[in-house]
Amino acid sequence: MRISGWLIVACLAALPTTRASAQVEPKVWENYDFVPGNKVLFYTDFSEDRVGNFARRLGYKSGPVEVVERDGVKVLRATGKSEFLIPLRKRLPERFTLEIDIIAPTGECCLFGVMWLEGGAEMDRGDQSADVSWAPHGSVIAGGGQSVATSGVKIPEEMQPALRGGVAHVRVLMDAEYFKMYTNERRMHNIPRLAFKRDSVIRVLLEGSEEDGMAVYLTGIRVAESETNVLYDALAAKGRWATQGILFETGKAELQPESRPVLKEIAATLKQHAELTILIEGHTDNVGPAASNLALSEARAAAVKAALVSGFGVVADRIATRGFGDTKPAVPNTTAEGRAQNRRVEIVRQ
Repeated sequence: MRISGWLIVACLAALPTTRASAQVEPKVWENYDFVPGNKVLFYTDFSEDRVGNFARRLGYKSGPVEVVERDGVKVLRATGKSEFLIPLRKRLPERFTLEIDIIAPTGECCLFGVMWLEGGAEMDRGDQSADVSWAPHGSVIAGGGQSVATSGVKIPEEMQPALRGGVAHVRVLMDAEYFKMYTNERRMHNIPRLAFKRDSVIRVLLEGSEEDGMAVYLTGIRVAESETNVLYDALAAKGRWATQGILFETGKAELQPESRPVLKEIAATLKQHAELTILIEGHTDNVGPAASNLALSEARAAAVKAALVSGFGVVADRIATRGFGDTKPAVPNTTAEGRAQNRRVEIVRQ
């Protein structure tokens, strides 16, 4: 089933605009419940690609899309209608997360959307295959049991300027048929039943242009399987729990607001189990000097403790911290997925 672009725009325009604070306050993140999967199936930030070429770890389908350097960082740029495939090592599991960091055009474009995501190599949009669109002004879903006429979600106008020309964090979480989608701190879709096709590839369509300010850029892609273990169950069974859901800026120890759902879970577990004491371990990949990685991992572990104590009221004496740098990889550092898996925080029962 093909959906015309004008209908997508009409559905979005008809939705009421909600008010949101121009300042991102801590309370805004209270309804942000995205937790990234902890078994990485695919990862790229294009840093290992050659400028002027297509990203070698993706599957090219069509269109003017190549790796370029933008402000000193390698990114994937689309200057026209372009399609590619995200290859996975297996079919999408029942529980998975998809994260794409995108820079939308600065101009008033996007009448037909900037990005579409669908399971499988070809456009389907049938009863068992949802095609999810994203643009700075909102999102609609075609297929998968959803109607374009009723599935549209509009992003508040106050958020839109920051999504044009700045990095937008688009996140998808699926638990069996349950579908959630987020843009930065805002949850957009919350759908109990959506038929997103499970395949060994995810198709991505980008709509860019050669006009000034109208290209579309991607800065990173991550797909991961979500384990079902909750924190306390994992500590009781294995004595430790690893997460990639505590996020930091590259090379820094400052926590990002998106870390809040995982921090909240750790704090809640400690409050529910008064006998529990933990060690927070920081781990890195093997990129960079070993001494720097060790210092960074120690600082990050300490930052997690500080956030739990100051932001969630956890008693400091119940938490110890230690950094291991790149000395204890969970998997080999020989692939991008392996390095992404190794950049982690682990909670260990004491």
